[in-house]
Amino acid sequence: MYIPESIRREQDYKECVAFHGHTCMGVTIGYLAAKCALGLLENERAVDEELITIVENDACCCDAIQVLTGCTFGKGNFFFKDHGKMAFTFGNRVTNKSVRLVLRQDIFEIPVEEEKLADKIRSGMAGTSEKKRYEKMSEKRAEELFDRGPAVFFNVEHLDLVLPPTAARAQSSACDRCGEMVMQTKLEKMSTQLVCKGCRE
Repeated sequence: MYIPESIRREQDYKECVAFHGHTCMGVTIGYLAAKCALGLLENERAVDEELITIVENDACCCDAIQVLTGCTFGKGNFFFKDHGKMAFTFGNRVTNKSVRLVLRQDIFEIPVEEEKLADKIRSGMAGTSEKKRYEKMSEKRAEELFDRGPAVFFNVEHLDLVLPPTAARAQSSACDRCGEMVMQTKLEKMSTQLVCKGCRE
């Protein structure tokens, strides 16, 4: 889908692209999800761990979400579930408000005439005028969609969610097998030894 200049020009969008490395629809979806969630939660970017994010995929969108929300793996308030879904949960530990956003199935549906032109272009049979017509149709549809705001891209569910605890802190000890230092809470018992997960596997 065409990404309108009105989005591309936004400074916070440019920051997401700079962090990710390129412009793509994945980054744009993450950007829209974060903007939508921050609006619904009436929140600014997280300074510490007051916000949490749970993403259900490990795609490009996750980079934009980290940039805009301030939720990161390093801070311990960014959580990954390997579900392969364009679904994102955002929560505020201060207000206890939470929302889950799921990308709408119909968001990338293309009108029949536009789809026929797209097929013709893919087959190499389209002329210059048809290509230009397709571009104009695609751009117009995208502009109208993006103009309606980020919420239009998602099904929104307000949750009564028990938020994950703040990041765990623990002393480190040496793994009895490899000798590398490990958080004590991550050591696992194997026979008479306390070992890291790498050695256990």
